[in-house]
Amino acid sequence: MRKKDIDMLQGNLWLNILLFAIPVMLSGVLQLLFNAIDMIVVGKFSGSVSMAAVSSTGSLINLVTNLFIGMSVGSSVYIARKIGQGQSDEVRDAVHTSILISFISGTVLMIIGILLSKTFLELMGSPEDVLSLSALYLRVYFTGMPATMVYNFASAVLKANGDTRRPLFALMVAGVSNALMNLLFVIVFHMDVAGVGLASSISSYISAFLVLIALVKDEGIIQLDLKHLYIEKEALLQILKVGIPAGLQSTIFSISNVAIQSSVNSFGSIVMAANGAAGSIADFVYTIMNSFYQTCLTFTSQNIGAGRRDRVFKILGVSIVLVSICGLLFGNFVYLFGEPLLHIYSDDAAVIAAGLVKLAIFCRPYFLCGIMDVCVGSLRGLGYSIFPMFTSLMGSCAFRLIWIATYFKTHHSIDVLYYSYPLSWTLTALVHILTLCFAAYRLRRRDLSKGVM
Repeated sequence: MRKKDIDMLQGNLWLNILLFAIPVMLSGVLQLLFNAIDMIVVGKFSGSVSMAAVSSTGSLINLVTNLFIGMSVGSSVYIARKIGQGQSDEVRDAVHTSILISFISGTVLMIIGILLSKTFLELMGSPEDVLSLSALYLRVYFTGMPATMVYNFASAVLKANGDTRRPLFALMVAGVSNALMNLLFVIVFHMDVAGVGLASSISSYISAFLVLIALVKDEGIIQLDLKHLYIEKEALLQILKVGIPAGLQSTIFSISNVAIQSSVNSFGSIVMAANGAAGSIADFVYTIMNSFYQTCLTFTSQNIGAGRRDRVFKILGVSIVLVSICGLLFGNFVYLFGEPLLHIYSDDAAVIAAGLVKLAIFCRPYFLCGIMDVCVGSLRGLGYSIFPMFTSLMGSCAFRLIWIATYFKTHHSIDVLYYSYPLSWTLTALVHILTLCFAAYRLRRRDLSKGVM
């Protein structure tokens, strides 16, 4: 272990979890800045229609990409376990398998996005005044999908080894590049939504290149040889065992979000723009909380691999406390300063007023979503991959779709639509907590049967 890698198997959990989570947090924030800067630039220099065109694509992008991005979770869990067990050959197999999967999946997603963007938008009921602009933005954006996949998988490998700094550095460079190119393409070259899509695509290739270089130059257990990429059958199966349920769970969330986006579209371009701006702001809070999900997942996986089961539920407890503090602190900050934050995205008074409605309903209870995700991270680290997916299917996707088809249908207002989120977070978190209680009971019985106290 290099000095800059976090030791997950020993030491002060509070300190080590924070040291791991903060770079992950900052990396996530920088990734969000890609899309946020896109919306800010087009909102300020191209108008509300162009802003609505960009902002309305987020749920569709997540729907198409989350299955494959979820597979990077499988890579992180499997590699972290094998590192905990000290099995260098298996780690090497998993690293090369993961990177090759990322190339293949990214290419497939690029082709799907370029060919079917307009079809997907039409199925979502995208209004005519934004349809062509949204389709153009998506086609350009998806040219960067191979790089997006490579970055996610390569970062998962680095994080599994306790390195959260180099993924952060890669995104810092890419984020600055993205901001400068946005201004150049939109203000100087007047490329509108195509310009911000192109800036995001090029930035993705910059971040992917930097993390690949980090893996190639690494002198430890995760070193990558790009000339000899291969897929090892056992590593692939183990990655898919965790990765497919994780990806399906994210896809399930995205399905409900697409349904909600379709309902938002029925209120017109002003509400669409407001929903996108407020959602972009709220996403920063979510990303801060999600860093503790990733931390809990990785710490739990390494400790289970090393046989340190005594630390697993301590990791969970620390993560829940920290994610709750961050959720309450940043969620209330965003709620209290919603108006000036929305002004960053748009000067349209109607957009700002509609955006405040979403921030008010989302942000105050947002810590519940953080608790829900941390519980999922602990369950996946423990080896439970199917049940969290099933719970999310019922607690989030099914609940929200039923809400849209029943209560929202009879009470057709945007605030009623938004209330489906905090209600689903609460329901799903409670079921995950009950599942963790069962997992703790099973671990305790297993230890007792082996004579471990």
